[in-house]
Amino acid sequence: MTYQEKLARFRQEMANRKLDALILFHTDPHQSEYLSKEWHIMPWLTGFTGSTGTVVITQNEAGVWTDSRYFIQGEKELAESGFDLMKLRIPHTPEYVEWLIEQLPKGGVIGVDGRLISINRMEAYSKKFKEKGIELLDCGGFLQTHGGAEEVEHVFDHSTVFTGKTREEKLQEIRGKMKELGVQHHLLTTLDDIAWVLNLRGNDISYNPVFVSYALISLNLVYLFVDEKKIPLDLRNQLSDDSIHVLPYGEIKSYLSQLPEGESLFIDAGRVNWDLFKAIPEHVKVLRGKAFSTHLKGVKNEVEQRLIREVMRRDGVALVKFFRWLEEAADGEGISEYEAGLQLEVFRGMQLNYVGPSFNPIVGYRGNGAIVHYRAPELGSSQIVKEGLLLVDSGGQYLDGTTDITRTVAMGIPTPDEKRDFTLVLKGYIGLDQAIFPEGTKGYQLESMARMPLWKHMKNYGHGTGHGVGFFLNVHEGPQSLGQSASGGSAVPLEVGMLTSNEPGFYLENKYGIRTENLVLCVEKGESEGYGKFLGFEAVTLFPIDLKLVEKSLLNQEEVDWLNTYHQQVWDHLSPALDFDEQIWLRNQCRQI
Repeated sequence: MTYQEKLARFRQEMANRKLDALILFHTDPHQSEYLSKEWHIMPWLTGFTGSTGTVVITQNEAGVWTDSRYFIQGEKELAESGFDLMKLRIPHTPEYVEWLIEQLPKGGVIGVDGRLISINRMEAYSKKFKEKGIELLDCGGFLQTHGGAEEVEHVFDHSTVFTGKTREEKLQEIRGKMKELGVQHHLLTTLDDIAWVLNLRGNDISYNPVFVSYALISLNLVYLFVDEKKIPLDLRNQLSDDSIHVLPYGEIKSYLSQLPEGESLFIDAGRVNWDLFKAIPEHVKVLRGKAFSTHLKGVKNEVEQRLIREVMRRDGVALVKFFRWLEEAADGEGISEYEAGLQLEVFRGMQLNYVGPSFNPIVGYRGNGAIVHYRAPELGSSQIVKEGLLLVDSGGQYLDGTTDITRTVAMGIPTPDEKRDFTLVLKGYIGLDQAIFPEGTKGYQLESMARMPLWKHMKNYGHGTGHGVGFFLNVHEGPQSLGQSASGGSAVPLEVGMLTSNEPGFYLENKYGIRTENLVLCVEKGESEGYGKFLGFEAVTLFPIDLKLVEKSLLNQEEVDWLNTYHQQVWDHLSPALDFDEQIWLRNQCRQI
């Protein structure tokens, strides 16, 4: 069935249900970014494979709204599909709402699947549409999943050797906050929160070591709703000893509907879906707020911080082996982007505690590097040879941490334009890396530091500058982020222990992409009398920056000193784990300028 035939089938079903429009969110009942196969409805329907997108269908129009990371990719993938690429201008509110208000007459009806929309979004959209005489309807059951049945993957325990806290300790912290609010129950629906709280990991979603489940935390018990076949008997016994009872995944709504009168339930209305919310009886008092675990897991404890620093050394060693191999592989006819990505996985797989990649590696040669979330195809990917720029954005999942790093390298002799643009991005990275700021500062107040060198040359990039990173969990994690909007994660104050990416970039379509990314820990820098504590960043990622691309004349002395100091740190940490030839290679990469 072609994409246009699928679209026609959707429109027929919409007509049967008397819907004037349908909004399809690219998520799952847990509001996940990365999805299990059964929820890959958007690519099945439209051909668009980006991780972010919203599909809107009317009887006459159909579009996919996505952000600037996917503009180039979206144009290619949606061609001839019957769906138009609609360019979302973040950080503003989703334009598809305004577009639908313009398209539909008064009395129009819009359908959504209540499993795929949060409470907050459903209420906000309903109010906005109602003001224009348009109804937003939960048409549950309209959508069928299309990815086929998932294989049963066992859930496993994540040792306190790595987590630094037992699940009992984490539950005690959460219950303390519940008692402060006077609530008896706390519903968790986000998969990384559940995995973190219970010190469990799984394999249900590619790249993210989580498992599909819900958790209801009460003051004395925890009810874990999950496919029971995924919980081995020994683990089930351990959980039972910790007063964690395993129940069938599908019983969550029934259980919520039976909560006793007079009791209260705390939920994160930005993450709990509308379908679940409807199951909560009116006689239960519902309190709303950010899930307690979101902040707790975002601030890494001392054990996690120590292990993050250690895992970055091993990840850096793997990258030394990879880029050294790549230099040789690019000789002659070269090596394909796809094959390079596979080889990077091989080198990471040689490292202690490695589990798998933290996302599909982005290996973008020349113009493909300008596609921010490029995915090299197995057949037909570009051959990397000894000329032009190569962007490699990759990461690993280790039992003792999650990594995410981007390096842009010159495969041959770089042009003056390439060196200028690379150095402007580097200046932005250094500017943010060196920031010192008072306690309570938020991400949006710092983010322009990374853009300023580009802005001075009237250049920019369309994505955010930083996202939180989990600990052997999702590579994209809240609560904090570094973006331009004074809302969402960018409005969250940065705290000591938060692990965040610093990744400014610059992209020229069909020419090259440039991005430099390290993970940075928020650390305390000192205290000033009358002004309180000041914080800053520690770059924990360890791998050299390509000096062939640095235009030294554009750097001031402070920036030169930063680069030399960083490269000395890279050498000090990585060289002991390398053989003689690898040390010679790294010494040249880390030479002082």
